[in-house]
Amino acid sequence: MSATPESADQSVLAEDVHVLHQMGYAQELARGMKTFSNFAISFSIICILAGGITSFQTGFSTTGGFGIGVGWLVGGVFSLIVGLSMAQIGSAYPTAGGLYHWSSLLGGRGWGWATAWMNLLGLIFVTAAVTVGAYTLFTSLILTNIFHIDISKWGYWQQLAGVSIIAIAQGLCNHFGIKLTSKLTDFSGYLIFAVALLLTATMLFSVHHFDFSRLFHIVNNTGDAGGGVVPHTNNLVYAFLLGLLLPLYTITGFDASAHTAEETLNARVAVPKGIINSILYSVLFGYIMVCSFVLAMGDPVAAAKDGGNVFFNLLAGLPVPLLLKNALYVLIVIANYLCSLACVTSTSRMIFAFSRDGGVPFISPLLRKVSPTYRTPIGGIWATVILAIAATLYSSAYNALAAGSAVFLYISYAMPVGAGLYAESKGWLPSGPFKLGLWSKPLAVITCLGVVVVTWIGLQPPNDIVINYAIGILVLLLVGWFALERKRFPGPPISAAEIAKRHDEILAEEQAVGETVHAGL
Repeated sequence: MSATPESADQSVLAEDVHVLHQMGYAQELARGMKTFSNFAISFSIICILAGGITSFQTGFSTTGGFGIGVGWLVGGVFSLIVGLSMAQIGSAYPTAGGLYHWSSLLGGRGWGWATAWMNLLGLIFVTAAVTVGAYTLFTSLILTNIFHIDISKWGYWQQLAGVSIIAIAQGLCNHFGIKLTSKLTDFSGYLIFAVALLLTATMLFSVHHFDFSRLFHIVNNTGDAGGGVVPHTNNLVYAFLLGLLLPLYTITGFDASAHTAEETLNARVAVPKGIINSILYSVLFGYIMVCSFVLAMGDPVAAAKDGGNVFFNLLAGLPVPLLLKNALYVLIVIANYLCSLACVTSTSRMIFAFSRDGGVPFISPLLRKVSPTYRTPIGGIWATVILAIAATLYSSAYNALAAGSAVFLYISYAMPVGAGLYAESKGWLPSGPFKLGLWSKPLAVITCLGVVVVTWIGLQPPNDIVINYAIGILVLLLVGWFALERKRFPGPPISAAEIAKRHDEILAEEQAVGETVHAGL
């Protein structure tokens, strides 16, 4: 008996499965997500209520209101350019492997392997960062402000316990099926819209005098003027670039729409829509929200000195009813929890897809395991939980995790785009319903050059701890590929002959999980 929802359009489902079979893969995961759900999972991971709040000081403590009013737009437009380039490729190759699979097809087996590890590292970092953010918001907003619990002496071990509890709960939600996860992420999509609007309205209601010039006035808030968030510098261009980590960290994770492609109906259309719309709505609503923070400040100079507590102190000091503040505290924490939940979903699908091609030495069979009952990649789910917790053992600092996720994710975004640019120069033409046409090559060039700048930004103090990760992963990639993986790693099926050989395997894999749609076999 098929696990497909009864209401699903069987012809669309059959076409999705046919496309998947043509790429050499079985329909093992339950394909029950619709277009909105595919959008919602990326929108939930981006979650302007997560990065926009927990990293607000990154923009404000560099060039003040200018870092918000201009910086958010600059970072948002760049993210959209990257998303457009990815959407075109995702429309042609809608698989759970997403970026890894694209890079393998367009740039070769080794390029795909390197993309996989970059993407995996970025996804683990963003999952860890958002989980730490959810813990921080819970302790700062709910325990402190609502229950008046003194957490001033809490530190490493309390954070580790809190992060572990949150991550394990998210693993359980993901384990028990895409239907449950989809419902939660769908709810998260609506919740983010609603809470962002409520928070923005609360901020604007508290404004005594609307001074929009704040949003375009450069103030050097580096060093002590910004609470020591970033080291002092007199180079305002450099400070502005550092502040771009606010939008760039916030607007990441939109590759989730690609990673859930094999669980999405009409994926060749839904995936590019999910990527692009999640970025567009996040840029628009996020911009209005973060600008409202600046407008609501009684004294921007004094507020900047709060550093990492600038948002928390701002919200706590608003002249609005306590009940409204408490409601906002709770809703913001819930939105961040659901953001982290979506991160686990996306990361686990990437691990599953990479492992089914033998990408992880020795333990790929374990990591690619799919529950026949729930049709979820349980090996990838619990590996994600463990790795996300482990990532906080060394870099417990939220800012370092956030910067690291932005660096590694955007590198992994640029790798298939760069491979696509090269393939286009050799005659490859995008084959999906969504095509950029004449804009394809220019946007790809901007993506690749921009990611070089993003990488440089993300490795500057105070996030230079990320250099240790960058050097470590580069050495491991070079040694791992040339010493072991170049001969061992088979990569995804690419040639027609390889795909044809997988016919019997596809049947066996689908029968093992009870899938009965065999279009294209």
